[in-house]
Amino acid sequence: MHRLTRFAAVLVLPFVLAVSAAAPAERIAPEGIDGTLLLCGDKTPDQALDAFCNAAGKEKAALAILISGEKSDRDVGEKLAEALKARKPATVAVVPMDAKDPKGLEALRNATGVWIVSGADAAAPELSGAMKRGAVAASGAMVRSLHLLPGVVVESNFSGAGLEDLFAALDKSPGTFGVGVGEGMALVVHGRRMTAIGDGAVTILLAKSAARPRRVMDLTEKAPSDYTMLRRAAIARAGAPFPPKERVTPEVAKGSLVIVGGGGMPTDVTKKFIELAGGPDALIVVLPTASPAPSDESGFFRKAGAKNVVSLPAAKLEEVEDPKTLDVLRKADAIWFGGGRQWHFVDVYEGTKAEELFHDVLRRGGVIGGSSAGATIQGGYLCRGSALNNTEEMAEGYERGFAFLPGVAIDQHFTQRNRFADMTSLMKAYPQLLGIGLDEATAIVVKGHEAEVMGKGTAHFYDGRKPAEGQPDYDSVKAAGRYDLKERKVLDAGEGR
Repeated sequence: MHRLTRFAAVLVLPFVLAVSAAAPAERIAPEGIDGTLLLCGDKTPDQALDAFCNAAGKEKAALAILISGEKSDRDVGEKLAEALKARKPATVAVVPMDAKDPKGLEALRNATGVWIVSGADAAAPELSGAMKRGAVAASGAMVRSLHLLPGVVVESNFSGAGLEDLFAALDKSPGTFGVGVGEGMALVVHGRRMTAIGDGAVTILLAKSAARPRRVMDLTEKAPSDYTMLRRAAIARAGAPFPPKERVTPEVAKGSLVIVGGGGMPTDVTKKFIELAGGPDALIVVLPTASPAPSDESGFFRKAGAKNVVSLPAAKLEEVEDPKTLDVLRKADAIWFGGGRQWHFVDVYEGTKAEELFHDVLRRGGVIGGSSAGATIQGGYLCRGSALNNTEEMAEGYERGFAFLPGVAIDQHFTQRNRFADMTSLMKAYPQLLGIGLDEATAIVVKGHEAEVMGKGTAHFYDGRKPAEGQPDYDSVKAAGRYDLKERKVLDAGEGR
C-alpha cells in the first residue's frame, strides 16, 4: 500500500482537461509546489483514500469535502465522507460552497485535508491558505484559476486513445508537459516528487520540439519522476535547441579553471589553485551546495596555507541574493564548487545574480575550480544532471552547465566507475561537443584553450567527429601532459608516454 510522508494539509480536486499557469519565461522555483496534490481519475483506488488520510494526519486528520449546492454533488460528498470516516480521521465535514457558509469556510480554514468534488473557485482563498500553512494534496480537476500545478496540462480518465488530444493541447501551450491519469489511478505530487498510486501507470508527455521527438513516459509506484526536472525539460523544448549544433571553441578568455575528477584532492593541485587565486592571502569562496546538507569544505585550503577562505552554504534564493552574499562574490579571487550532485548547483544558482558574478571572477583574471559535481558544472553541457539518479549521462531538463568552459561535457570518477561507454553515447548524440572524462584525484588546469593534466590518474578527451574503427574514441593524457581543446589534439601525452 502506498504511503506518504506526513503533511499538514491535503487537497483533492476533480478534473477533466485543464492547463495550469503558463510556464514562466525565467527561473522556476526548484522546490516545486507548495504542499501536495493528489490527482485521481475515475474509480479512485482505495490506496488513494488511504494516502489522503495518512497525508492529512491519520487519526488527527481534519478532513473537508468541498461540494457545490447541487444534489448530485451532495450525494457524491456524503458517499465519500462515509468512505473516509471508515479510516478513522478526527473529523470529516461536507462543505457546500455555493453560499459561502461561514461554518463551511471555517472548516476549510482548519482542514488538514480537502477533497474537492466541486466549488473550488468559490473557495480559492481558503485553498491557497491551506497550501501556505502546510502541505496540500489535491486530487481531481486542476481548477485553472487556482494554478496549483504550474506548467502542466492534465487529463483524467486518460487512455491511449487520448494521446493525440493531449499532445495537441501541449502544442497550444509551449513550455508545458502533459499528465494523463487513467481510470483507477492517482498521481501524487509532493513538492517536486511525483509518484503514482494504483496498479497501472500515469502517463507523462513532452511535446515535440525543433530538435527532439515526442516523448512518452510511464510513471508507476516503483518509478517516480521529478516535477521540476519535467518543467525544465518542457521549457527547454520551447526554446532554442540545446546544445547548439555549431561547434563552440572550449576556451577561457581570461583567468583559469581547475577541474578535478573527484575522489581526493592531490596536494599539488590544491597548491596550484591557491597560486592561481593570487597566493595565500587571496579570497577563496567555497560553495558546498551540491550536497543536500552543505558542510564547510574549506579545511583543505586552510591546511595548504590559504588564509582567507569563506564558505557560502546559502541555498535559498533570498540567501543567495542577499547583499552580503553578493558582496563576497564580487570580491572573490577564486571560487570552488564542492562535490555532491551537480543539479543542486543549477537549482541554487541558475538565473540568479550570483551566476553572473561567477563569470566575473574569470573576467578579473581569477580562478574557478571544483571537484566531482564541481567539475561537471564547469562545462557547457551538464553530464549526469538527473535529479532522480546519477546514472543517466544525458538527463533532459538538466543539461546546461555554467559554461565556464563552453563546448565541453565533463564527467568524473571516470575510470573508477567505468564511464567510458556513457561518454561514447553522449558523443554520438552530440558530436559537436568535446567530451572530457577525469579519473579520481586527477585534474586539468585550463588557461586559454590548453589543458594541463595534474594528479594521480588520467584525463580522457573525446572528439566524437573522428573515432577510428576498432580504436578507442578518446585520447588519454597523464600528469604533466597537455591537450589543445581548440584543435582537439594531444600536445604531450604526459608521464610514461
